[in-house]
Formats: sequence, C-alpha cells, structure tokens
Amino acid sequence: MIGDFKLYPAMKDSGVPWLGDVPVHWEVGKLRHLLRRVTERNRPDLPLLSVVREKGVIQRDTTSKDENRNFIPDDLSNYKVARAGQFVMNKMKAWQGSYGISRQEGIVSPAYFVFDVTRADGDFFHTAIRSRTYIPFFTQASDGVRIGQWDLAETRMKEIPFFVPSLSEQVAIVRFLDHADRRIRRYIRAKQKLIKLLKEQKQAKIYQAVTRGLDPNVRLKPSGVEWLGDVPERWEVRRLKTLVRRIDQGVSPQAESYLADGDAWGVLKAGCVNHGVFKEREHKRLPGDFAFDPILAVAPGDVLVSRASGSPHLVGSVGRVSSISYKVILSDKTFRPVFNQDVDPDFMVLAMNSRYYRQQVEQAISGAEGLANNLPLSSLRGLIFAIPPVEEQQAIIEYLRGSTEQLRATLAQAEREIPLLREYRSRLISDVVTGKLDVREAAAQLLPEEADELEESLIVNEAVDGDEAELPSDELVEEEVVA
Repeated sequence: MIGDFKLYPAMKDSGVPWLGDVPVHWEVGKLRHLLRRVTERNRPDLPLLSVVREKGVIQRDTTSKDENRNFIPDDLSNYKVARAGQFVMNKMKAWQGSYGISRQEGIVSPAYFVFDVTRADGDFFHTAIRSRTYIPFFTQASDGVRIGQWDLAETRMKEIPFFVPSLSEQVAIVRFLDHADRRIRRYIRAKQKLIKLLKEQKQAKIYQAVTRGLDPNVRLKPSGVEWLGDVPERWEVRRLKTLVRRIDQGVSPQAESYLADGDAWGVLKAGCVNHGVFKEREHKRLPGDFAFDPILAVAPGDVLVSRASGSPHLVGSVGRVSSISYKVILSDKTFRPVFNQDVDPDFMVLAMNSRYYRQQVEQAISGAEGLANNLPLSSLRGLIFAIPPVEEQQAIIEYLRGSTEQLRATLAQAEREIPLLREYRSRLISDVVTGKLDVREAAAQLLPEEADELEESLIVNEAVDGDEAELPSDELVEEEVVA
C-alpha cells in the first residue's frame, strides 16, 4: 500500500528480550540520557494546555463544557510553563500514552512533568515515544491503587530504553512516516465516505418502504401528521401505545465490572442495541444475591430499545435479539416493547430505526427537561408510526431483506477495513521507529511536495492506536493539582 520495505543489513541485540534486534548503528540509550526535567512557573498569561492520549499536547478550550470537567484554579501562577519542543507528560496517565512534544508555548498542571529533549529530533522522539512499542514501558513504570490514576515513578521512567538513530536518519524516518500516514488517512477517509453513502442509501430504502410501502401507484391519504405527510390509503397512523401489550423496563442494580459467565446473570447496558443490531456482550455481571422479577429476563425474539446513553446517537436505537448465550436481564436504561398480534416485530424494528422515528426521538429528548440523552417512557409510548396491514408489513420485510443485502455486505466489509488500516498504521510506525524496517531509501525518493502536502501529520495530532479512543482526556482531580 505504501511501498516496498527493506530490512537493515546489520543488526544487534537491543537488550530488550521481547523487542529483539535493532540496527547495529543505532544507539541503545535510556530516557535519562535524553530528558532533562525543567520547571518554570509564573506565566499565567500563557494559554492553558492539555495532554491527551489521542493527540498529545493541545491547547485547552476553556469555553467547552467537555474540556472543563477538571478543576482549574483562579490563580494559574503555579502552573508549569511548557515551551515548543519540550516533552510534557501527565504522569497519572502516562500508562495510557498521555504525553507528547508540545508544538506551542503554554502552561500545564503543576502535577505534570516537563522535560527538555536532547540528542533526538523532536518530531522523531514524539512519533517514537507515542508508538505502541514504548507505551507498555510507561505502564511498567507506573503504580498505585486507583485504576486509571496510576502514578509514574520518575526514576523508573528514566530507565526506559530508547533507540536512537542518527539525526539525519531520524529526519528521514519522520519524513517517510508523515507521507505514509497521509496515504493511510486518505484510505480511511475514503472508506468513511463510502460507509456514510451506503448508510444513507440503506436508510432511504427503509424510509420509503415503511412510510409509503412498495407500490408507487398506491392511493394516498393525509396522515394528519405534518412531518409524515401522506400515507397509503389502507395504512393506519397509530401511537406506539396502541401497538403493544406492554413495555417492560429493567432495574438498576450495582453490577460488577466484568461480564457474566457460567450460571451467573448479567444486566444489559444501554449500548446493547446500536443501529438496529443487538450486541450480546454489552452487559455486566449481577451480584449473586441480587433478586429480580423473572419477567425481566431477555430471550431470543425480544425487541429492545435503548433509553439512555452518553452518546446521543445511541438513544432510542432498536434491535431484535436473534440469539443469546448469556443469562441477562433488562436494565433501567432498556425498554422491551411486547407487540400486539396485528404488528410484526421485524417491521417495527425497521420502522423504529428509520429517519422518521429518529426525528421523533430527538424531539422527545430535547423536550424532556433535565433528562439529557434520555427517552422517557411516556414519550416512547406516544411515538407515531404508519402501520400497514400485517401481510403488507411482511412483504416490506422480505423486500428490504433482499434489496439491502448487498448494501449490508459492502457496508460490513468497509467497516472491517477501517480498523485494519488503523492497525496497519500503528504497526508500521512501531516497526519503523524500532529499526525493524529500513525506510531511508524510500524517504529519499519522496518529492518535497509529497512530504509537505496537506494537513499536519496524524502522527503528531491523532491517536496512537485508533481514532475512536474513549478514554477521557487530561483527567486530574483537584487534589492532584499540587505545588
């Protein structure tokens, strides 16, 4: 995809058993040979910076609610100055890769480390140290009792090995990886655009079928609902409460942090359904002494509706349970409508994942004051659907299964390729910065415009192991902001 790679002609033992050999002319040093800790304060006039796993050192947006989860004192004079080219580290989250070379001048938390970097090009050091080769070293150098807030021992950190080629070779490596990264980003963007188009095409087919039916010449009548418009003459416009015998809602136990297994029971999380797909493993183990109503047990054939989520696009997502191998119950964040006999559950799953259902859900959520990203039961019961006779519902189901089969297959393939591309990128970076691949000749053949084109490199600006990292950024609690 990027080009042919060569191996270095002569290698030597790296001294790290699981890493193997490195090029014979590379220096095998330790971070103490490259880093010198510095402390400069009393510059509250400088912009506030954050250190995040996904991007390294970035300017903090103090106007964003998401960026203001952490305590920021009124007096910033004790904050440390980080200058462009210095290495900044959140020592409580170094094990996640929350560190990097700063690209601008600013100030960071007093609890952070700031280092001058010597004997290494800043871009090379940033790229290498944030690769998946080096992050495990920082995990080994961290300890503590609070998972997610392990403290880095500076003395152990400075003993982490670092492999240093010549400066000219470091520049060549960065040049090549910048070029390769842009190529991979283009591939990923192309796949993402394809996925978006396929989803839009699939959604358009479903929307047309569940609101107008399959006969383009059918007689229409006003639905009485402005946003729905006309519907086929034989169809009924009904609220969900008239289509169900009941709607079950689960409980909210203090579940364990791991999955159920054996004879243990689990409770489904809100993410158990997403875009019409049931995800069986989205559950947590119930405490052994927890008592619950057996009616809450989930069974194949159930239709589940997500009530609440940290992500707005998951709220109201609907899926049908095709099979299940764990014993799980509904959580309080999951609804289970039990439909009347005049409604095919598969038709309702299609209708409830269509655009016009989503529009109603978004309006219901925005109108539920104090219930951000929550779909109230009363709102769910009041949602409106265009309902054909049962035989037409079943014809629509069969049509959509056949007409979207190729779309689903192409979509699934494109979605599988994106994580493979990200894995390829991560592995390529790791192999190049540890001397497993010799890219000097490939870098020399790049034209200047190829090395410098487009936006800044992802190696500098994006995640180490993927673009969808969910871990929170720069998470310092107040007591960690110390002098």
